[in-house]
Amino acid sequence: MAIIITDECINCGACEPECPNTAIYEGADDWRYKDGTKLRGKVILPDGTEVDSDEAQTPISDEIYYIVPGKCTECKGFHDEPQCAAVCPVDCCIPDDNHVESEETLLNRQAFLHNE
Repeated sequence: MAIIITDECINCGACEPECPNTAIYEGADDWRYKDGTKLRGKVILPDGTEVDSDEAQTPISDEIYYIVPGKCTECKGFHDEPQCAAVCPVDCCIPDDNHVESEETLLNRQAFLHNE
């Protein structure tokens, strides 16, 4: 499952540089599939959706840091545990019950995002 940042977030930014997929963004910042990945131009996502990886996407939150579920791999393929949760001083990076995914799905996403 993906990780979500709760509204207890104090906007310290400790999580953002720890994400190996660049799936964490500051509130109100646009995000792109290409950020921190090897995706470029038009790509077909694992769910079959075609997107332009260079195109800015609407922020998920305007107020606090947020995690893009389609880019989060819970650090599978990189680390033993989600690094955002490991560094968060207020424990607001938690599993997102609305995006439950298997380890295989997360590893496949990691390979897709980084062309491995």
